[in-house]
Formats: sequence, C-alpha cells, structure tokens
Amino acid sequence: MKRNLFLCLFALAALPATSRAGIVIPLHEGWRLQSGCKLEATGEAISKPGFSVEGWIRTSVPSTVLAAQVAAGIFPDPYFGDNLRKIPGTTYPIGQNFENLPMPADSPYHCGWWYRDAFAAPAAALPEQRFWLRFGGINYRADIWLNGHKIADSHAVAGAYRTYDLEVTEFLKPGKENVLAVEAFAPTEKDLGINWVDWNPCPPDKDMGLWGNVNLVATGAVALRSPMAITHFRDGDLSTAYLTVYAELQNASGSAVKGLVSGTAAGARFEQPVDLAPHEDRTVVFTPEQFPSLQIHNPQLWWPYQMGDPHLERLTMSFSSQGRQLDEQSVNFGIREITSELTANGSRLFRVNGKPILIRGGGWSQDMLLRSDEKRLRNEFRMVRDMRLNTLRLEGKLDTENFFRLADQEGILVMAGWCCCDHWERWKSWTADDLAIATASLRSQMLRLRHHPSLLVWLNGSDNPPPADVETAYLKVESETHWPNPILSSASAKPTTVTGESGVKMTGPYDYVEPSYWYFATHYGGALGFNTETSPGPAIPSLASRKKFLPDPSAWPPSADWAFHNGGGGFTTLKVFNAAMDAIYATPANAADYTRMAQTMEYDSERAMFEAYSKNKYDSTGVIQWMLNNAWPSMIWHLFDYYLDADAGYFAVKKACEPLHIQYSYDDQSIVVVNSTYHPAQLEATVEVYNLAWKKLYSDQTSVYSAADSSQRVFAIPQALYTGADRIFFIDLTLSDSTGHVVSRNFYWVPDTLTTFDWEATEYTHTPAMRYENLTALTQLPPATVAAHADIERTPQGREILLHLDNTSSALAFQLNAAVRTKSGDLIAPVFWSDNWIELIPGESITLTALLPDEAPINPIVTLDGWNIQPATMIPQATRATQ
Repeated sequence: MKRNLFLCLFALAALPATSRAGIVIPLHEGWRLQSGCKLEATGEAISKPGFSVEGWIRTSVPSTVLAAQVAAGIFPDPYFGDNLRKIPGTTYPIGQNFENLPMPADSPYHCGWWYRDAFAAPAAALPEQRFWLRFGGINYRADIWLNGHKIADSHAVAGAYRTYDLEVTEFLKPGKENVLAVEAFAPTEKDLGINWVDWNPCPPDKDMGLWGNVNLVATGAVALRSPMAITHFRDGDLSTAYLTVYAELQNASGSAVKGLVSGTAAGARFEQPVDLAPHEDRTVVFTPEQFPSLQIHNPQLWWPYQMGDPHLERLTMSFSSQGRQLDEQSVNFGIREITSELTANGSRLFRVNGKPILIRGGGWSQDMLLRSDEKRLRNEFRMVRDMRLNTLRLEGKLDTENFFRLADQEGILVMAGWCCCDHWERWKSWTADDLAIATASLRSQMLRLRHHPSLLVWLNGSDNPPPADVETAYLKVESETHWPNPILSSASAKPTTVTGESGVKMTGPYDYVEPSYWYFATHYGGALGFNTETSPGPAIPSLASRKKFLPDPSAWPPSADWAFHNGGGGFTTLKVFNAAMDAIYATPANAADYTRMAQTMEYDSERAMFEAYSKNKYDSTGVIQWMLNNAWPSMIWHLFDYYLDADAGYFAVKKACEPLHIQYSYDDQSIVVVNSTYHPAQLEATVEVYNLAWKKLYSDQTSVYSAADSSQRVFAIPQALYTGADRIFFIDLTLSDSTGHVVSRNFYWVPDTLTTFDWEATEYTHTPAMRYENLTALTQLPPATVAAHADIERTPQGREILLHLDNTSSALAFQLNAAVRTKSGDLIAPVFWSDNWIELIPGESITLTALLPDEAPINPIVTLDGWNIQPATMIPQATRATQ
C-alpha cells in the first residue's frame, strides 16, 4: 500500500483507551479561535510558536464555531426568543432546511475558521516511537498544520462523520512546545454534513468546526486499534458463549515487524504471533475454534435493562515486539448476541440472546450547537429508563463516546444510521468523491461503534434506501469491519434489489391524531409492524420552561417567538393540533388554558400509541416516538423538553410501558393485560366504568395468569353501554399482584363516538379527522376538592418530596398535575415524580413522590393544578429524618 512520506492518514475510530507504549494526551483546553477572514497570515505562520493570538476567542474542544462564540459571550443565548435570527448569516427563510441552501456570501461562516492550540508533547519513550493526532469529528473540511508543516489538506480531511489518525512523528517536537492549527470549513449544500431536517433551525455556521475530541497519541511502530469481541450462542444455548475477537493493526514503519498480539476477554487469555510487512494494515482475528479459551462457560450476559443485567466485561489487547509493548487498547464489551428476522406478517423482529423484544423507544437529538454535558447526559438516560423505554434512535447525530458508554452501562439499545433530507440521500447527484467520503465515514463509525453492546442495528438510509451501487459499497465496508449486528437498508418499507424487504415502516404520523388512530390505522402508522418514527406531534412546554426561552411566555394569542420554536417544513404551525383542541375540548381563552388542554391531549394520544403497539405484540414489533428530546427549546416532538422538564406525554409513556400493565383498547373496547417482563405473573384485574355524574355503569373483576412477555384480553366492556344516553365514559382499571399490591392503575376518558378519520386524505404528517370526537363536557366537570400536603425528606438517592393528596369531595378530580418550583416560580428540573397527570376518584387518597436534583434550592415550593380543582401552592415540611 502506498504511503505519503510525510503522512499516514487513516479514517479510523477515535478510542477512549490509553496506551502503555506511551500516553494519550487530550487536547481539550487552551484553544484559540479566529475567523480566516480576519487573518492574512498563512497556516505555516499560525502553526508556529510565537504567533500572536491577541483578540482570538478562547475556547475548548470539542466546540463548533458558534458554540465557542456563544460561550465567549459574543452572542446572547441563541435559543431565547428570536436571538438566533439576529446572528449574522441567519438569513435563510424560517422553516427551510438550511443544509440544502448555500452559505450566504456575506456570512461570517463563509470563511474558514482557525482553531489553534499550543501544547507540550511527551518525550519519546521507545526507539520506534510514533505520534498521532486523533480527530474524533471535523465538520466539514479542514487544513491541518503542525509546527509550520501542513500535515493534511481539505481534500483528505472531508466528512462530518469521519475520524482521523494522522501520524505526525516527523513534525512533532517531543518534550517541547508544539502548535497545532486547524482551518475548518463549513459544509456546503452539496456535502455530507450534519443535518437538522425539520426538527429545528440550523445554526448559521452549519455546526462547522472541531465537534469531536482531539488527542495526541503515542504508540510504538505498530498501532493497535478498534478491538472488539463478538458473541455467538449455538442452538439457543446460553450456557456457553463463543467469542470472536478482532483488532486493527497498522505498521507505521518502513520495516517488517515480527510481534505478538495478546489479550484477555472476560478473563480469557489468548495470543498469536503476527508478522507485518512495511506499512501493512491488517485485521487480526481470534476465533473460538482456534482459541478454545474464548469458549466462555456460564458467562454473565449483557441484557437490555428490562430483560436482565447489562453486565459489562473488559477486553484488553496489546501488540509487543522484541519484549517491548508497542500499543495496548482496552474497551468494555458485553457478552450478548443480537439478531433479527421477518415475522409471518413481514415485520422486523429483534432478539437479544435469542429472546424477542418489543422495541419501544424515542428519537434522540444532540444539542443544536453539538454541545455536550456529562451530567445532563446522565439525567437524560435516567429519564429514558424512568419512562421504561428500551431504545434510542439516532438519525445521524452520532453522539459522543460518553453517550454510547452510558447506553452500554444503562442497558439502553441504540438504533444508529444516516440522516435523510439532504445530500446524504441525493444519490443521483453524488460524485465519486461523495461515495468515497460516505464509505470512509461509514468505516469510521463501524470501527468506532462496533464494540458497544448497546448497538441494536445500523441503518444505511433513513427515509429512503440507497441505490444498489451505494448499498453494495456500504455492505462491503460493513463486512470488512465485521459489524456484528443487524443492518437495515433504511428506516422505511421501501425494498431494495440488494437486501430486499426492510421489515420496518416510516408511515408517520408526525402531527396530532386522536388516541383511537393507533388502533385502527394499522395500514398507516398504527400498531402493526415496526414504525421507526411516529408521534402525535406537538408538545407544549410548561410556563416555567417557556420563561427560559420566550420573552412573552404567557402571550395570548401566541406570538411570533412562540411560532419560531415550532418545527420546520410541514410543521411551522400547530394548526392541526389547535383545530383538534378547538373541536374536541374547547377554544382556549389564554395560555394557561392552552397549556392544560395541550398536555391532556398529548397524554391521551401518547399513551394510546405505546399501548396499541404493546397490545399487538408481536404482530407489532416496535415503535419509535418522534422524538424523545429536542436540540433546542421546541413546541413539538418531545417527551421531556430541552430543559429536562417532563411533559404529560412523559408520564403517559411511563404509564403505558409499565412492566405489568392493564389498558383499554379503543378498537374493540376490550381490557388487556400486558406483561413486559420475562416471567409469568398471577394477577387480579378490575374494571369500573362511570358516567360524567360519577354513576357506576359497569364493573368486573377476574384472576389473570399472565404469561411471560405476553398480551392477553381479560375483559370486554359491553357494547350496549355506548348506545345509551351517556356521551363520555370514565374507565378505571386496576391490576394487582398475588399479595394485593397494585402494580398498575390506569384511567381513561372515552367518548361514545370516536373520531372518524378521512383515510383517503392521509398525508405524511397525519390523517385528518372527517368528524371529531366530542369531549367538551370535560371542560364543565363539577369542581372537586383535594386536600394536599407536602413533606420533604432526605433519602439515599437525595432529597425527596412526598405529596399527600386526598379527594374529599364527591366529584372526580381530573388530570392533576404536580410541579416543583423555586419560590419565584422558576423551573427545577429534572424532577423524578412517581406519577403525574393523574385522576383521583371521590374519597381516594394517594401519595406521590418526587426526587429532586442535587442543585434544587433548599426551600422549593410544590404546586398542584388540574382541570376542576383550585390551584394550590405548598411549602414542603421537613420530616424528622430531614431535620
């Protein structure tokens, strides 16, 4: 293989491991940033010691250009109001996908931007010491200089999702000060960049810059990278795991090297001699047949957290020559095997260690400026588990190493793949360079991600599968890198001539639909098959959250600033949602009315979506809520908002995904028990039906043997109930275990006549209503009286509020919402409530708990609101344990 004399450039994964042959120095702090438009100096001059950086922006890396400017205070919070539109270069029409538009000629981001860092390099520790600069992500092109020498240019360094290991031994000054300078260039509309589609605006710099880590790495003459251990079980027998181990070797020297690759995987030792030719790259493989130690008996397995313990093992591999260790890498891995198959109805079913799993997840988004915060990330993963979701889907946005490490640790599965709606899927206009960048990007990500046990599947396309030549090229890379998990051609149902049917669908909706849609619309987005992205659309943040990003958080009607925080494309308005609210409930009189009804609508449809897919398992095999979270403060597509405040939809999903769950079916009025555990359970199910006047119309009770991972019908509410004079029914469901402990409580408000959908008018956004259901009477419920008292105590998990509620009236208390705020009413988040947006029947008492974040003030307040109660504010009283 030919090598440039001065450069060994490989698009290989940046790994979080250290090398005993030398060290890994993170180049994180001390960077300076400046626009190339303001400089006349050359890269040679900028990358030499002594060059003046007076007036340059101080920053750290990773950071995009705009993120650095915001951190430096050059621009105010771009997420507040319309501040983003006031940043120079933000001239594209609101709602349009800026990634598909050229950078304005007068934009400050039309120029390259220089990142400069002066750092001390360690002294060489080995005779054949090699030094590498490892770049974890550059958007989009870059010229890279070190100590006055250009080590890579913008033709070689191109692609937002590529990673690079640049050998810099010849130009580095061991034991002295060195200067690294990178001129980064934003992607054009014809590049394979980072795309925000219609989720939110695109920042004016198009997220240009060093968005991944930069490290200086020392190895010997041979570098070892991307170690991986994959698992296979034979004939469904989990008592023995057959491991195959891989690693990538690179001989950076001009001489042949005889050496030994050795390592341990889950404590099992293995080694083999390897002879490398000058400048040879090789994949080294250890199979369980050749190395019986890799046949692990009675292994501890990695499971998604709902199926078992996400147990992690350690894989360590090294390369040694002549008694010296030249490189070593260590990664965590899980002993697990993920497979997929097509069911009898053509749906994609995934299995973990042979067991089927109903995928219930959400679409993940990074921050719009690609900023990352470890504490925030941990909270987000905690919220995913609190909702009982098991999967995150990444459409592009291939997040940081910390993200995947947490997914491994927390037992959260990850669907990863390329993005839609820009040059990534405009294959007809691709050049040879585009294909080369795309395949190099794929190789980087395969090598970076392949050892993570959380990876469920890779998608080679999103809205569309790639054409045959591109898909074939992708599959070749995936084979060469030994990707161990299933691969899908896209997130849609479109088949390909190469791999055939995908077994998934992407039929929407993305805008509001009534709860019954999810049961009846199996030919569209309803509960049949695997829907890779869908949701009931808008999700209006609380007043406390809106205060953080709107200058007029209580404006009515909503202002242009509100609308700016809607989506893009077909989602720039909330007209579908608002029309449904007006018809089904009422026309809101103010922002508080709007928020309250919006949250209830979100609860009702989100719950139904997940419950419908659970009822129909495994005719339905998966559903991904679009989306889980937002890249910036938004009025659409989230279960918790940008500030980690949980919406009503959050608690609806938490309810719907209970391990043992009882639910109502809109299609046949049946009551269904869903067991999402992998153990049978003996249960007792109860149903009670009331009218608006709280007169009991029907009740029943039965014992239920719930098989492991099952869904079964246990009651059918008599059809005659729906033909009488009553127009709204309250359905109260209870599921108890053999000790009498309530394991599921679920409450519904159901109209006598459901929405009639205009199926022929279905669009990608939603199916419109031909005739809306009528729930207007809920706005005239008789007032209820709820006695409320809050305590606060210290627990091993932190400070916890106990909210005691007692409905002392003869009326139903409907959609009660509790919140924790500062004394001035500002947001405290995240708060982990045991339940919320609940109903209290007459005479019922309940205690809700709320775990506070560590940074919450010492004396918070608790608020309680609902559809038909007087709002209340409480100061929690310290219990004896807290005092």
